[in-house]
Amino acid sequence: MKFPASPGPIGVFDSGYGGLTILKEIRKSLPQYDYLYLGDNARAPYGTRSFDVVYQFTRQAVESLFARGCHLVILACNTASAKALRSIQQKDLPSWDISRRVLGVIIPTVEALGSISKNGNIGVLGTPGTISSGTYDIEIAKFFPQFRTVSVACPMWVPLVENREYDSPGADYFVEKYVEELFSEEPETDTVVLGCTHYPLLIDKIRRQVGERAAVVTQGELVAASLADYLKRHPEIDSVCTKGGTCEFMTTENPDKFTELAEIFLNIPLRADHVDL
Repeated sequence: MKFPASPGPIGVFDSGYGGLTILKEIRKSLPQYDYLYLGDNARAPYGTRSFDVVYQFTRQAVESLFARGCHLVILACNTASAKALRSIQQKDLPSWDISRRVLGVIIPTVEALGSISKNGNIGVLGTPGTISSGTYDIEIAKFFPQFRTVSVACPMWVPLVENREYDSPGADYFVEKYVEELFSEEPETDTVVLGCTHYPLLIDKIRRQVGERAAVVTQGELVAASLADYLKRHPEIDSVCTKGGTCEFMTTENPDKFTELAEIFLNIPLRADHVDL
């Protein structure tokens, strides 16, 4: 597989819109870089799809970003990070181009838990796909074998966000439902991880419901800090990431539809181009 050798933007991929919350924090932390965001909105959501399908879809997206000059791609999607990242790193990169990199959002989140949790009781709220993959449980156990993890799937939260119902009384009901399910399973939970990039749009309701019982951890700032550290430690990758402060958007959906919803996540006007994978 032959990709452009010249430096290019940092690729950011998500199955839909949630990855924009990651992109927002990365750009805040590292504004000097160029970014290319790709949303596979036409085939979203990934959360209920099988491992094989998520892997194939994510693989196509990464290949598309590499073909457009990216040397580094961030999977700003918990489902893709859980179900596809390892396979792409182990199976595809060696045959594509061993110098390219694909990183996810789960490891940076997990690494931070040691400095946040006081009693080692971690709660994870995520999509059915992320929760059923067991990736958070596995990675938390790997980094912190003494911790206990309770995971709860929240199938209604992404639809609430994407249908602009995140401020509605219906959202209050479903936030209470899943948060209380988590605390009924482990009342001593002291750290709640929001394991989906859509969930920051529900953050005020989630924090109100959790109250003083636990710290609520969002991923954007953690991923941004981890990426800054990674680029510092890997000058060979940093040198092939262009630095013009630009950001472009691509979607597999109708660009107008993408733009309309994307502006909710970023609070800035933007333009997107259509791409087929």
